[in-house]
Amino acid sequence: MAATSNMLPLGTVAPSFNLIDTVSGRTISLEGLKSDKATVIMFICNHCPYVKHINAELVRLTDEYIPKGISFVGISPNDIISYPEDSPENMELIAKELGYKFPYLYDETQEVAKAYNAACTPDIYVFDKDLKLVYRGQFDNARPGNGQPVTGKDLRNTLDSIMAGKPVDEMQIPSIGCSIKWKVDGH
Repeated sequence: MAATSNMLPLGTVAPSFNLIDTVSGRTISLEGLKSDKATVIMFICNHCPYVKHINAELVRLTDEYIPKGISFVGISPNDIISYPEDSPENMELIAKELGYKFPYLYDETQEVAKAYNAACTPDIYVFDKDLKLVYRGQFDNARPGNGQPVTGKDLRNTLDSIMAGKPVDEMQIPSIGCSIKWKVDGH
């Protein structure tokens, strides 16, 4: 089922987290990850067609901006009982297959997704050097089947503004994607 971003208020301070990176097995904290330029937190998963649709360009974009000092992290909060494709083992396989250069963390308790008020995959948040929210919304206008090219335009424009020391445009379009697969009582 499709969902849209909840659009956390701009200026919100990034909630802290400590999660396991499915590739390295290390615990990654927000404080250890944060950049003195910008930190991008992306709620993504393996099974969602909206994430699959942008993955190749997401890898290109992160490969371009990581060397410029921007930090990125992918977090999957989905219920793996109902969606085994999103298991940590499969997250590791996808991260290696696609060449993710950013940590891909598993939010087993779903507490991090709840703290960010995340609603869908992909759900993208950009925080400034002080970990204050400056962007939340879509990667770009592309959706599976809508014929729009996948460019990462919205995220690129945000990062370019930050790199240039300019304010980020506050006219932001919510992300649309698969709803986060919340756990039901019993597991």
